[in-house]
Amino acid sequence: MVEESAFRGMIGFLNKLGVYDVILPFLLVFTIIFAILEKTKIFGIDKIDGKELPKKNINAMVAFVIAFLVIASTKLVGIINEVMANVVLLIILGVCFLLLVGVFFGDKEFTLEKFPTWSKLLMILMFIGIVVIFLNALGWLQTIFDLFNNINADWAASLVFIIIILGFILWITHTPEKKKE
Repeated sequence: MVEESAFRGMIGFLNKLGVYDVILPFLLVFTIIFAILEKTKIFGIDKIDGKELPKKNINAMVAFVIAFLVIASTKLVGIINEVMANVVLLIILGVCFLLLVGVFFGDKEFTLEKFPTWSKLLMILMFIGIVVIFLNALGWLQTIFDLFNNINADWAASLVFIIIILGFILWITHTPEKKKE
């Protein structure tokens, strides 16, 4: 039998303390909510020495309360943990893709700025990946798959017919924009 390492024991100890299911989700939610409130200035601004600053005390208190409400729900914490783990995998996948593409450029610098179509495609794929991750974490992905598996031929044909009709209507009613000179 393999003996547990000191670092694995430390991770287990931190898990028992609640670092992974209380402290880290609390900090993540607090930070995101606080940043959004600071950026949007929903609760107003204070004028200090002629500078307009967001009301940090109110923003911090609201973010604090929301973060506590989130960690009070074990279901929400579980969803956050699952989503973040999968999003990190998606980020690693993107970095691996960029590494592979960079191999073909040799010593030249590679950025996606030179390839706007690829950049947009990768953003769309990452967005779809994040939506699928959230749907899976919420348990809705299996429900959607079950829904599609239970569709019979009549429903599928009707759906395709409606999509074709809507596409045809959009094509006929579309007016092309005039180019500016």
